[in-house]
Amino acid sequence: MNKALIALALGGLAIGMTEFTMMGILPDIARDLEMDIPTASNLIALYALGVVVGAPTLVAFTSNYSPQRVLLFLMLLFFIFNGIFAIAPDKFLLLTSRFIAGLPHGAFFGVGSVVAARLAKPGKEAQAISMMFTGMTIANLAGVPLGTYVGHHFSWRITYGVISVLGLVTFLAIYFWMPKIEANKDNKIMKQIGYFARWDAWLMVAVIAIGTGGLFAWISYIAPLVTEVSKLDPDRVPLIMVLIGLGMFFGNIIGGKLSDTISPSKAAILSFSAMSICLVIVFFTAHITALAYPMAFITGMISFSIGSPLQMMLINNAKGAETFAAAAGQASFNIGNTLGAYLGAIPISLGFAYNYPSLIGVGMAAIGAVLAYIFLVKVVRAKMNI
Repeated sequence: MNKALIALALGGLAIGMTEFTMMGILPDIARDLEMDIPTASNLIALYALGVVVGAPTLVAFTSNYSPQRVLLFLMLLFFIFNGIFAIAPDKFLLLTSRFIAGLPHGAFFGVGSVVAARLAKPGKEAQAISMMFTGMTIANLAGVPLGTYVGHHFSWRITYGVISVLGLVTFLAIYFWMPKIEANKDNKIMKQIGYFARWDAWLMVAVIAIGTGGLFAWISYIAPLVTEVSKLDPDRVPLIMVLIGLGMFFGNIIGGKLSDTISPSKAAILSFSAMSICLVIVFFTAHITALAYPMAFITGMISFSIGSPLQMMLINNAKGAETFAAAAGQASFNIGNTLGAYLGAIPISLGFAYNYPSLIGVGMAAIGAVLAYIFLVKVVRAKMNI
């Protein structure tokens, strides 16, 4: 494997851990800082806000610099502010550092996606991008469970100290392994921002924000789903999370190969449609204890097969503003995170069981498939004069 892709995958591992480990150790942080869980959950919201703000702004203002320098700057931010978060003595510094730690997230994947595609052999671009996202799937498979264990049994500050060090390791890997790709001198700020003057750019935002919300409507409530509906022992939840992470690992690879084989738009339609069907099965079979394990793996695999196709759709549709579009895609993904969790909570608040958020996920994934089809017909085929 190209060493530059390994460096990008290391960044994906670090970013995946800093984002998703928070869900597992939130009670520990709340208890340590003597705050209630709803207040502590602001740490999740602030990180997501940092992603949404940082993705377009950092990409726009670093557009004239070489990709290697930009990635180094982003990982330096990541290293410093995750480190500050780990040792922050008061709530203000804790909240501020958490927000700033989220800023590099979308920009890293945006710049990294374009770099991975440029380093790939012709026809293998999506697979190269999927290798970068492999780091995030490994985070969900091993890093997050390990970080949660350390946070529970020792200290959440140790967990985030280790995450900060991973950022430093990524910085060094990029410095030594990333080729010195020349900056695109055509990358003017207004040209990058101008991408969002187009209607098809907003269609892509809708595809990602709504479609990927199907994943988060399900996974946000996975612990109560498997303990209260599937009747698993709470000690089995980490195993369920490992199976989901393993599914995401394979799904990410499948999505990359599928995108290069049948086109990104068709792969996205197929992935969203399969996600919708899978979530229907989850809804109707959640009460069958033995099926909780295979469905965790299958649903994780299908749901994460969407990542590479969506990134390639963005890059292919934003000639001249590829990095900005790919970064905005990460911001849209985090909007999907928020939407899926929020809408998934509605049936629970109305007294329905924890398998009902999956139905919300069915609708969101189905809408994502329809919007991806509209994108294929109205944008892709129009450009090909079909």
